[in-house]
Amino acid sequence: MEPTPPLPRVLADLRELPTGPGVAWKLAEPGRQLDANVVRLAPGEQVAPHAEPELDVLVVVLSGGGSLHSDEGERPLAEGALLWLPRGSRRGFTAGPAGLSYVTAHRRRPGMRIGSGPDFGRAE
Repeated sequence: MEPTPPLPRVLADLRELPTGPGVAWKLAEPGRQLDANVVRLAPGEQVAPHAEPELDVLVVVLSGGGSLHSDEGERPLAEGALLWLPRGSRRGFTAGPAGLSYVTAHRRRPGMRIGSGPDFGRAE
C-alpha cells in the first residue's frame, strides 16, 4: 500500500503572529522541499548587504516599507512589492518609519553532513 500524500493546510494566520522584530514564523514541516519565513524589522532596522551564492529567493512585502540595497543602488519598498533575489546577487534591507514585514521563500537547503571534500553532501 502506498503512503497517503500530505494534505494542503493552513499553517498560520498572519494577523496572529508575534508583532516584534525578528522571525515571526518559519516553515518547519517535515519532508518539505521549500523554506519560508515571515520576517519583521523594527523601524530603521537593517539586514546588512550579503549575497546568497546558492539560492534564488522570492520576497513579498506584507506591510510597512523601506529600502532594498543592491549593487544597482537603493530601491524603495512598499506593501505588496514582489521581489526576486537571484542567487549570487548582493542584497540588504532597511526598514522605514513603519517597520518592514516580509515573507521569503526559496528551495530548501540540503542538510549538513560530515564527510570529506568540498562537494560531499551537496545536492545535485
